[in-house]
Amino acid sequence: MHRFSRLKAVLIWVLVVVAVILAAPNLLSEGQRSRLPLWLAHSHIVPGPDVQGGSHLLFQIERADIVKHQLERTVADVRGKLREANIRYTGLTGNDQEITVKITAASQVDAAVSALSALTVSTKSGWFGGSVQNVSLQKGNDGQLTLRISNASIDQGIVAAQTQSIEVVERRIAGIGISSFSVRGDGDRIDVKALGSVDVERLKNILSEPAQLSVRLIDESMSGQEALAGRWPATSEVLYSLDDPPVPYLVDRTDFVTGNNLVDVQAVADANTDSVAISYKLDAEGTERLAQKTRQNIGRHLAILFDDQVMAAPLINAPILDGTGKVPVSFSEDGARDLALILRSGALPATLTTVEERTVSPVLGAESKRAGLIAGFVAAILVTGLMFAFYRKLGIIAGISLVLNLLLILAVLSVIGATLTLPGLAGIVLIIGMAVDANVLVYERIREEAKAGHSFADAIDNGFSRAFMTILDANVTIVIAAVILYYLGSDTVRGFAVTLAAGILTTVFTTFTLTRWIVVTWLHRKHPRHLPRDVQTGIFDRANIRFMGIRRYTFTVSAVLSILAMVGFATVGANLGVDFAGGSLVEVKAKQGAADRDDIRARLGDLNIGAIEARRLSDPSTALVRIQAQGGGENAEQSAMTLLRDELSDDYEIRRVEVVGPAVSGELTRAATLGTLGSLAIILLYIWLRFEWQFAIGAIIATLHDIILTLGLFVLTGMEFNLTSVAALLTIVGYSLNDTVVVYDRMRENLKRYRKMPMPILIDASINQTLSRTVLTAATTLLALLALCLFGGDVIRPFAFVMLFGVAIGTFSSIYIAAPVLIAFKLRPDAIDNDQNKKVAEPDTNPGNPAV
Repeated sequence: MHRFSRLKAVLIWVLVVVAVILAAPNLLSEGQRSRLPLWLAHSHIVPGPDVQGGSHLLFQIERADIVKHQLERTVADVRGKLREANIRYTGLTGNDQEITVKITAASQVDAAVSALSALTVSTKSGWFGGSVQNVSLQKGNDGQLTLRISNASIDQGIVAAQTQSIEVVERRIAGIGISSFSVRGDGDRIDVKALGSVDVERLKNILSEPAQLSVRLIDESMSGQEALAGRWPATSEVLYSLDDPPVPYLVDRTDFVTGNNLVDVQAVADANTDSVAISYKLDAEGTERLAQKTRQNIGRHLAILFDDQVMAAPLINAPILDGTGKVPVSFSEDGARDLALILRSGALPATLTTVEERTVSPVLGAESKRAGLIAGFVAAILVTGLMFAFYRKLGIIAGISLVLNLLLILAVLSVIGATLTLPGLAGIVLIIGMAVDANVLVYERIREEAKAGHSFADAIDNGFSRAFMTILDANVTIVIAAVILYYLGSDTVRGFAVTLAAGILTTVFTTFTLTRWIVVTWLHRKHPRHLPRDVQTGIFDRANIRFMGIRRYTFTVSAVLSILAMVGFATVGANLGVDFAGGSLVEVKAKQGAADRDDIRARLGDLNIGAIEARRLSDPSTALVRIQAQGGGENAEQSAMTLLRDELSDDYEIRRVEVVGPAVSGELTRAATLGTLGSLAIILLYIWLRFEWQFAIGAIIATLHDIILTLGLFVLTGMEFNLTSVAALLTIVGYSLNDTVVVYDRMRENLKRYRKMPMPILIDASINQTLSRTVLTAATTLLALLALCLFGGDVIRPFAFVMLFGVAIGTFSSIYIAAPVLIAFKLRPDAIDNDQNKKVAEPDTNPGNPAV
């Protein structure tokens, strides 16, 4: 015990105090936190949209817009360069990323190539001084030149557009009045979180509008209809109005005022005439240009364009000299205010298309949070009660360690500013059940050391020391699964992964610091000479179960069930959720009475948005509605969701929305598949390195058994298989391997001690020796999951149910699959048995429960 010095004890409790300080801001309001020192004010957990309500939106920057803008700019540059060099040309056209032009005189082709070579100059790109050729130039026959915009140049344009778009999006969200939000880049997309009560349809409309404003002149050489019927001048183009039905206008191509010239924009409503207008004020440059154009073109019409549509075409009666005015619009007053906000915030360089939406109402978020906290409280009571029932005083110490462990988890999550999602909250509840695993391993080691004749003080010291590597090996598998989960791409699953990893790391730390200090302090103060007599786990010492005696039957049953599960998965298939299949999932609550599933299906069926599924949840007033993937791209999914909101909003409260477009669903499917395979490969490689190859094969087979049967559960029950299901599956894999590693670790010890013992008897002995740990760990984890399943709410209940099944199957496979495989693969070669140099004497013990 002298190894555990006073200095270590002081450091441990300093750490506990620091953890309390770091976690304390979570109990304060935003205003109270603002009065704390800056380093402490930012130390708190950020509730996610699914916990406090809000929307999580993912926007795609439309590549086609970037291509179009670069194409138009390059065509204009080509025209300008050739005119500047007095080179005659014809047929200047652009399509996609390619521009063609024919030089009229063959003698001027080389001069044209020289004039256009300035467009092909490379620009710097990246962090390492690389360069990108924006445009390539190729000379063809008959004086035709072809210029092609490079993909790298388009990629550069997307990066620049993303940077500009983030600033515009932030201004627009702030202009709506949403105070708690975040905007960040995510690849070629923009990730937006808006917390609290959010009108998500309004938010999406405001954020998705490019709001490219420009002022041109109407080309009055012919009407829009006449232009469509014939040919119009190359200096003009046909654009349509915002009216319904739209009216065609022939409009000059040249802008002389743009949105960049706006200084102020406001919505103005006239109560007397019941009309709405947009008032504007231009900067000096815009004022001068507008004055010049209107002075020169009295009697003609202006064309005020909004995203290449004619918003208004006022007659120029007199010069506009002061750069101010009003433009009548055919919007409601609210629509005009939103338009003014969009224009004030600046234009987006490209359209933002919503490819993923996850929205939770504040009411549902509060209910889910409350349910999660209740589940956590119940789980803590049940787990602590079970530990007390078996270990009495040591169980109380385990309970104290559990509380301190939860405090450390909160501190870690606060320091890194983690987002607490609903699966993350479920992860904390799961940790409550799994955290005592380390305590059980240590306590059982202490008990074995005491039984072997060591003094109680030495038994404690040896118990902690000998359990360290076993605990480390067992928990590495779960940490690996958590790391892989973090990179699957969904914020909700990332929240679970962060919580799980933090919980496992703090659990290992707490066990070998806080728990050990409390046990040592108790030892020094009470001076017990032996293990407390009220420890009840001795009931497992008399266990001499011949597990391997029925291995052929368990193998056969498991094989049959696994084959049935694979056949069912291949033929019937899993009920893929919107994460993988795309589409929309909506939770609604009737404003009066019970939710009518048949009425919901009938009303939505009339909208021609595909197959509709509706089922009630545990609360009769709530229902879960699913709309199949629309098949018309990202915008089709959003249009279907808008139709649903319009149809049901009068009678139902929209509590939760998940809309996943085809691009994201495909990416999530690939990420989940690669993540699952990657985690299995890394975990099994770790076991291969830590144990003999036969152990790794056994772990592979047991893990595949657990995965296949869990997938069979999804087929049998018809539960949706989504990203949360993948999180459950990988956690089951980690947990199952955790249990398997403990059994394997004991087998490896016994293989060194009992080299002549037949493998079936040795395996039975090893399993019996670790039976108390297996039973107690499974029991505590199952109790926590049961609390989560009963009290965690409808959203998290499927996750908890799958975990319940998985923990039970994982416990079974660690005994009846992973262990018998070692017999089949002949773990102990004859060469080892015959190696007299390594031969040791067999103790004369009961082979069913050999001494350790």
